[in-house]
Amino acid sequence: MLLDLHIRNFAIIDDLRLQFHPGFNVLTGETGAGKSIIFDALGLLLGDRALTEWVRAGSERAEIEATFTLNVPLPGDSTDPATDDLEADLLKFLEQEGLDDPDQPHILTLGREVRLNGRNICRVNGRAVNLQILSDIANRLVDVHGQGEHLSLLRPKSHIHLLDRYAGLLDLRRQLAEQVRRLRTVRSELNRLRHDARTIVRRVDLLRFQTEEIAAAELRVGEDEELENERRRLGNAETLLQLAQTVIMALNEGSSESPGAIDLLGEAVGRLDRLARIDSEMQSTALTGQTLLEQTSDLVRELQDYAENLAFDPERLNEVEERLELIHNLKRKYGETIEDVIAFGERAQAELDELSNWEATTSHLEAEEDELLREIGQLGMELSERRRRAGEEMARQVEAELADLRMAQTRFKVEIVQVEQDDGAILSDGRRVAFDSTGIDRVEFLISANPGEPLKPMAKVASGGETARLMLALKSVLAHADATPTLIFDEIDQGIGGRIGAVVGEKLWRLTGQGAPVHTNGQNPTVPDKRHQVICITHLPHLAAFGDLHFRVDKRIYEEQGETRTTTVVHRLQGAEQVTELMHMLGADSPAGRRSIEEILAMVATIKNGQRTGSTAQPVKLDE
Repeated sequence: MLLDLHIRNFAIIDDLRLQFHPGFNVLTGETGAGKSIIFDALGLLLGDRALTEWVRAGSERAEIEATFTLNVPLPGDSTDPATDDLEADLLKFLEQEGLDDPDQPHILTLGREVRLNGRNICRVNGRAVNLQILSDIANRLVDVHGQGEHLSLLRPKSHIHLLDRYAGLLDLRRQLAEQVRRLRTVRSELNRLRHDARTIVRRVDLLRFQTEEIAAAELRVGEDEELENERRRLGNAETLLQLAQTVIMALNEGSSESPGAIDLLGEAVGRLDRLARIDSEMQSTALTGQTLLEQTSDLVRELQDYAENLAFDPERLNEVEERLELIHNLKRKYGETIEDVIAFGERAQAELDELSNWEATTSHLEAEEDELLREIGQLGMELSERRRRAGEEMARQVEAELADLRMAQTRFKVEIVQVEQDDGAILSDGRRVAFDSTGIDRVEFLISANPGEPLKPMAKVASGGETARLMLALKSVLAHADATPTLIFDEIDQGIGGRIGAVVGEKLWRLTGQGAPVHTNGQNPTVPDKRHQVICITHLPHLAAFGDLHFRVDKRIYEEQGETRTTTVVHRLQGAEQVTELMHMLGADSPAGRRSIEEILAMVATIKNGQRTGSTAQPVKLDE
């Protein structure tokens, strides 16, 4: 939950720090004082776009820092398993990203800095991260319901996501989405194979020619270098033979005028032996001479063998040159080296094997497509049935909430339909229906605001005030199944009158998990499955009176270095200050107004103390 929010140099805010209660927090104040700006700042931590216009005039950068605790139970509360799961998931994520703080594992600090030069720095526990990581973490901790939520509820595309979140179907939906992803891959491959059979045939012919040409060459790695050396030997055979014979003659045969080098060396070695017999210190020298004589004899034998194998062979030279020309042509077409040519042939063979069996491959993919369509149909039907049951329960709960909000005659329905499609998912009864990654259903919320009127889409029926109450009813129902710790409501009371404001206030307060079970219209008592910290901006005193912590937001004008400046300040209200603020909000600065506010606060205290249950309590002696 959100413990502390520190904002510096953001819009008209100079330096502001707020410390929140784990229960129900309310912020009030005149229009334009900066209430919504506080949540605009928090929105930057949730991933909103950073604009340089947010930087306060005269400053280089704006800074927002929020400190969260991953488990802040209310006094006397037992541990919430959902909170534990959230805490465990977040700690695991932080550890994986190297962002955890072993010294304070349950405290998490998120920060974002916006500079005039356009730089935008995000931090988690003081360490720089990218915006996506910051946003991922923050959105697990905070859910903001602003005025724009009214519009989102009117968009049918959002209804299926709201229903699935309520029904806890996201895991099953992910399974179905994975099957849809596999199906799309299969269909893409099928389309590729079916695109043009003639193109495939031409490709097969080309690949077959290429693989046969490369295979027929029977290439060996390094063969081209060996052939180049052999061509040089064959092309210079006469010169090589003459050079070898000259060396042999100089070493072994000699001439009439001078003996060969071996004869001279043998004579020298004989004399060294005589020296060694007389002077033992010359034995190693004599041994060196003997070794030199043996090595020279070996050299002569090697040269003789070399000379015997040298021959001018025009046929072999022609074979070598033809082989090298073949290798050169293959390199020119398939790669710079023999390794490249062989690799090209292997790839071509693999593609040829695939395309040569394209009919079999197509048949296999068609069978896989049919199987996936049936699996999607089966998962879709399971999802649809669970949505239907959840939709009925959701409708009952929403209607009960609407009754509390003075819309007792309103009927609410979750409409779930399927659309038939020739290539759609295959259901157990043989029907084929359209589908996407969410399943086979089209979901839309319908209402009838007046008795006798048919159910119609909300966008065509609900007025502004009704939409606000519908939104609150839906959010109240959905919040019971939501593990997000902190819920923020930004002026959702627009279009709601004073009498209903107290009901709204009680509902928001009960989202914190406090109070006795709520009995609505004789239904079973409803108790929030999850405990939330709730933060709300409001203009209604009846709603604000339910706050566990009440802040008043003001705009202060002051002089600084001869210039007039404006900043936002926040005061925590208690006792008489809270009464005075509620009187201002009521527009009744009189003894009668004070008595009315005191009666409202007394009623709130009675409800909070558990002496009254239900959301039917009305403000005392107040106009609507």
